[in-house]
Amino acid sequence: MIINVYQRYYEANLEINGSVRRGASVMLISDSEAGKIKYTAAVTFMPYENPQDFRVPYDAYYSKILYEGTGRRSKKKEQAYIEKLQEMIDELAESVNGKIFWDKPLTQASRRTSSSVYSPPSSSSASSRSSVSESSRK
Repeated sequence: MIINVYQRYYEANLEINGSVRRGASVMLISDSEAGKIKYTAAVTFMPYENPQDFRVPYDAYYSKILYEGTGRRSKKKEQAYIEKLQEMIDELAESVNGKIFWDKPLTQASRRTSSSVYSPPSSSSASSRSSVSESSRK
């Protein structure tokens, strides 16, 4: 199961394929199946031509595997990776002459914890289900 453990959009700058990208989606992704887990830091640069423009092209996606092995999701590991995410994303961005403006977020952070992913929804209330903010779905 692939899950965006953490995602947030920021102002950014990257020129690629003849167009300037002014925004970026920064992610920590977990991929777990059959007792195996993989954590990946990823960034995708997007045009962001106005405050409603969250188009995500696929020609400016960069990623780095942080961990791959046996096991399952861990809140402790995820928190440690989130704390180092900015440094890892900066390395990816710099490798393609891009820049993330960390002091200029475009959205609130979206975070999926282990409990919000694996807990069954309460039959008495739909409000107990975890939700993803509207801006992080775009």
